[in-house]
Amino acid sequence: MNTNYAQKIATELNLTPRQVAAAIDLFNEGNTMPFIARYRKEVTEQLDEEQLRQIQTLLEKWTTLDARRETIITSVDSQGLMTPELQQQFLAAETMTELEDLYQPYKPKRRTRASVAREKGLADLADILLKQPLTDKSFEELAANFISEEVPTIEEAFAGARDIVAETISDHPQVRRATRERAMKWSNLACAKIKKAEDPKGVYETYYEFDFRVNRLRPHQILALNRGETEKVLRVKVPVSEQDWQRAVTDVFRPEPRSPLAEQLEIAMEDGANRLLLPAIERDVRRTLTEKAENHAIRVFADNLRNLLTQPPLVGHTVLGIDPGFRTGCKVTVLDPTGKLVDTGTFYLHQKTKVLAMLAEMVNRHGVTLVAVGNGTGSREAEQLVAELTTELKDRRKGPNTKYLMVNEAGASVYSASKLARAELPNLDVSMRGAVSIARRVQDPLAELVKIDPKSIGVGMYQHDVNQKALNSTLDGVVESVVNHVGVDVNTASPALLTHVAGIGPKLAERIVTHRDKHGPFKTRTAIKKVSGLGPKAFEQSAGFLRIQKGSNPLDASAIHPESYSVAKTVLKLAGLTVKTPLEKQAKVLKKWQAEQSLDKLAQELNTGLPTLTDIINQLMRPGRDPREDLPPPILRSDVLSMEDLLVGMTLNGTVRNVVDFGAFIDIGVKQDGLLHRSKIPFGTVLGVGDVLEVEILNIEVERGRISLGWVK
Repeated sequence: MNTNYAQKIATELNLTPRQVAAAIDLFNEGNTMPFIARYRKEVTEQLDEEQLRQIQTLLEKWTTLDARRETIITSVDSQGLMTPELQQQFLAAETMTELEDLYQPYKPKRRTRASVAREKGLADLADILLKQPLTDKSFEELAANFISEEVPTIEEAFAGARDIVAETISDHPQVRRATRERAMKWSNLACAKIKKAEDPKGVYETYYEFDFRVNRLRPHQILALNRGETEKVLRVKVPVSEQDWQRAVTDVFRPEPRSPLAEQLEIAMEDGANRLLLPAIERDVRRTLTEKAENHAIRVFADNLRNLLTQPPLVGHTVLGIDPGFRTGCKVTVLDPTGKLVDTGTFYLHQKTKVLAMLAEMVNRHGVTLVAVGNGTGSREAEQLVAELTTELKDRRKGPNTKYLMVNEAGASVYSASKLARAELPNLDVSMRGAVSIARRVQDPLAELVKIDPKSIGVGMYQHDVNQKALNSTLDGVVESVVNHVGVDVNTASPALLTHVAGIGPKLAERIVTHRDKHGPFKTRTAIKKVSGLGPKAFEQSAGFLRIQKGSNPLDASAIHPESYSVAKTVLKLAGLTVKTPLEKQAKVLKKWQAEQSLDKLAQELNTGLPTLTDIINQLMRPGRDPREDLPPPILRSDVLSMEDLLVGMTLNGTVRNVVDFGAFIDIGVKQDGLLHRSKIPFGTVLGVGDVLEVEILNIEVERGRISLGWVK
């Protein structure tokens, strides 16, 4: 088997084989993706997480391909059909499709018309038919030797031979490859509504009469068509033109007009194409389209999730969280700035006066500075009440200056009923836990959202239709990446958050929290080694991502790995500082000192790599700084708009809620998000969930609840 993976992957990713080989070795040694990306930059020559993830994906692809290759070669060899030429073809195959095409003629099949014909001794007649001999004999004479008790007539002999030929043509690797390539390039996908199908909301109306070139279909169209077909609303076909499949077949199997068997071969070709080849090619085309669409949808979901998880926390706020509802009322919780629950309540939307009095009392009693309103059922009415409340408080000059914002509550109900929620809030009703989750999403989006299955967060499209294994793997990778990029306070983090720290996982996370509860907060990073089951490798992988705030060693609050503490202390000493120097002075002195240094020379003197030294100095200049602080905070509101308040031409600030193939959905302060179509987004502009931008109202459809937005320069 070909095991030169480093060269193959390097070529595909435009990297050096040395970089790829180093990354593969680090993976094989049990190192995690975040650890390699952050703390082994010298070894990989500064490969980032995305490049490392691509290497890992391609490594899995090649190892899977080689495993399948070995299985196929063993299968063909056991049948006694292997030849040196065929084995070389198997070894040279570079894709799974190419490998399966080569294996198709030798793949053990269920009983087919061709296999029945072979059992009747018609294989040699099929060979004659394929050779198209130039002879004076009639086709009846050519078939005479194959007449038997099982094959009593000439017609039955040729029918069996044609079945063998049809399968031979359909299974031929070159025929399949050429037909597939032509289908992917020239075929149209045709779709129509099934006559008796019901589509009451007209969800698939766009595709009732749909005909589009296969290679121009957009990912969201493919996934919509697949879903419509699954729901038995649409019938989808990918017909291959006769010209295309005939050309692919006749390049290998060409009827000889002068042969008495020309017509028999033509009949076999037609049958093989319609009965075997074209259905297989259509399945291949649909599978290829679906895989590409799913991969795209997963990437979009991952990008949206990353942006959502990196939203800056609104620290220092006492938050009143509202989970709206009509029948069972709106659930209210108040959380202090540390996220501790201090009060709960319930109100009903129709009791306006009573509600305003209740909320005002809670705001004043607890010093609430921010109200978080979930965007579910009843959110519009709840928002209206909160807007009136903030206005009244401001007018009366009572209480703090309270603002509010709408919070995407997707997944809150999933969390409320989870085992984790029961453990965190054991004495709280399930319905009230949702309001806690909504409030905590404002205080620290990352810490709260990691408690929920990423698929339930609602920042993608068709997430339940795509390959679930690939989706889960990708989203888990995003969560892991963000958690380790931000860092985790080991003395306050929940087990759910600690689980995603490199090298820890669920069991160790539980043990860390148990140890913390029993022995008190960790005072140093090295104290984490006392946790049962946390060995040297787990400490090496996780230590740099765990933070000890206000511990005995200030370096423990930074992203500097303990293995580099000696270098960090030397840098501070050279700059005339110590770890005890006040942070503001430390940053100011280091900035000036760094400008006067040759970092290349200093790295050599300190026996460390330049990337590591640069990271250490940056951390010392911004110790313990949350990278999310560099992003724009969400828009806080004190009044409310309805769709009736909107006017065409009005400009508003909005927050990106979701990014999809055809544009971005923007929260502009009304219940319904507006759509900024991709045609309105400047070329080259990439939007992310949480981005704040100014938009213009282009069109309003109150009845359909649709708002069209334009870009404001």
